[in-house]
Amino acid sequence: MKKSKTASLFLVIIGLLFALLVGCGGESPETVFGTAQFEEKQTNYTHAKELYQQIIREHPDSEWAEKARERFEALEGLYPDS
Repeated sequence: MKKSKTASLFLVIIGLLFALLVGCGGESPETVFGTAQFEEKQTNYTHAKELYQQIIREHPDSEWAEKARERFEALEGLYPDS
């Protein structure tokens, strides 16, 4: 019975380490952009702008960064205080 508990604990630890490693990879700029668009539709402009800035910061040379800049500037013009 002791071996069973040790093996279960080992599997749990391995699973948590795997989840941590996969989670640290970050989301693709396309995924973050989609989330930002969703936030816009929900009128959560502050969070949408934060997500657009994240794309610009983390993927500055990508096509998504240019799209994010455009959306950020549009939102900043319409909702500068959010």
